[in-house]
Amino acid sequence: MFTFTKKESRAPATCLGSASTQGLDSNYGDSLERECARKTDQKLLELYGVGDPAPTFSSNSAHLSSRGRIIKWFWDSAEEGYRTYHMDEYDEDKNPNGIINLGTSENKLCFDLLAQRLSQSDMLRVEPSLLQYPDWRGHLFLREEVARFLSLHCKSPAPLKPDNVVVLNGCASLFSALATVLCEVGEAFLIPAPYYGAITQHVYLYGNVRLVYVYLDSEVTGLDTRPFQLTVEKLEAALQGAKSEGVKVKGLILINPQNPLGDVYSPEELREYLEFAKRHELHVVMDEVYMLSVFEDSVGYRSVLSLERLPDPLRTHVMWAASKDFGMSGLRFGTLYTENRDVATAVASLCRYHGLSGLVQYQMAQLLQDRDWIDQVYLPENHARLRAAHTYVSGELGALGIPFLHQGAGFFIWVDLRKYLPEATFEGEMLLWRRFLDNKVLLSFGKAFACKEPGWFRLVFSDQAHRLRLGMQRIRQVLQGTSQVAENPPSCQTQDLRGQHR
Repeated sequence: MFTFTKKESRAPATCLGSASTQGLDSNYGDSLERECARKTDQKLLELYGVGDPAPTFSSNSAHLSSRGRIIKWFWDSAEEGYRTYHMDEYDEDKNPNGIINLGTSENKLCFDLLAQRLSQSDMLRVEPSLLQYPDWRGHLFLREEVARFLSLHCKSPAPLKPDNVVVLNGCASLFSALATVLCEVGEAFLIPAPYYGAITQHVYLYGNVRLVYVYLDSEVTGLDTRPFQLTVEKLEAALQGAKSEGVKVKGLILINPQNPLGDVYSPEELREYLEFAKRHELHVVMDEVYMLSVFEDSVGYRSVLSLERLPDPLRTHVMWAASKDFGMSGLRFGTLYTENRDVATAVASLCRYHGLSGLVQYQMAQLLQDRDWIDQVYLPENHARLRAAHTYVSGELGALGIPFLHQGAGFFIWVDLRKYLPEATFEGEMLLWRRFLDNKVLLSFGKAFACKEPGWFRLVFSDQAHRLRLGMQRIRQVLQGTSQVAENPPSCQTQDLRGQHR
């Protein structure tokens, strides 16, 4: 079990009230009130953060607009590890000393199954309509298949409607489109943190929309709670904190299963979050891109589309893509399901810039309608391979005595490496990350996910066995060679997080 220090989940002020200063020197009372306000502000800042990338960027290119400089800054600042990896990529034969990538969340376990299916003769069809401009929402034949596919796999109580489907080239484009059509410039989405950090760029670069982080803690507050648990109280505190800073919050982004935690929200939790959003008239963007990558039956995943009644259907927008569940991140297929026709139409208009070729649309329709292959061949084998890879990596972490979250969903394990930091800071986190990279293994560090606690890393396990073995061997070498406990280690004493799953 994971042993924690108890921590208050709300943000009440614990300072003395004004009546408590009676009889004291007035200057003392003033200073006490200022100290109280400072501590209250600090407590609130522990619960939320307002992201605003613009003031932090630095790029002095004379050839770019101010927006272009910001866009370039994102690339320069966020891609260091991946640029290094692509210049020195591991190859079993050509570059065995290259970098093993356990940082990019891709499923590399089922290429054999996909190559066989996508190479069959029914996948290739060329006709005039597929080479001409389509309906920007996506060809009707594809939207019909998407509606049937989601109705089945999301277990919707009623058949989903093709008219509520929009098809475009991936969830990154979909985040950008939704941010642009739902928010004014400078408005914000709430998002539980840690979260998939690229969403910052997705909502900001086109729409100039910000994120308000709802900080989650590794510590638990009672017997019925779990690490990094999202609660309505935390959502309320972050919303009120953003309002106090003059930031208008327009929506809530939820990832289910969650990235990077692998957490899965129960139907009861989903309904609580949706009811919170309805009370405050917030849009809810549900990212369910890992919905078919839940490899442990005990997890009990439920799509938001399976709920009998959505509290606010016109403000609930669900996205899914083939990038994760079908290991096709390079194909660039994503889809939106929303009952709000205005939102669907506005997003479809942006599909002029983010559409799919007719040939790819045809292939996706053929794939999605092949229920026998999906349900009897691909999904069972994919789950078995994910389960085996997860078992191996979690066993290696356990042998090293490293705490981690075990959730049974997604492609990654959220790993607690705080005891290995040279110092308990984000600078220390970066130093450890660079040691991994120098030792030819790429991980993702917690700050990239807006985790407020330095020392957490995301480790992707959905790769072939020989690369996993070599990657874990290199991780072991780094940790055993640099096993330095921080001078002020976190008060949270961890043994093993595997008991904290559901």
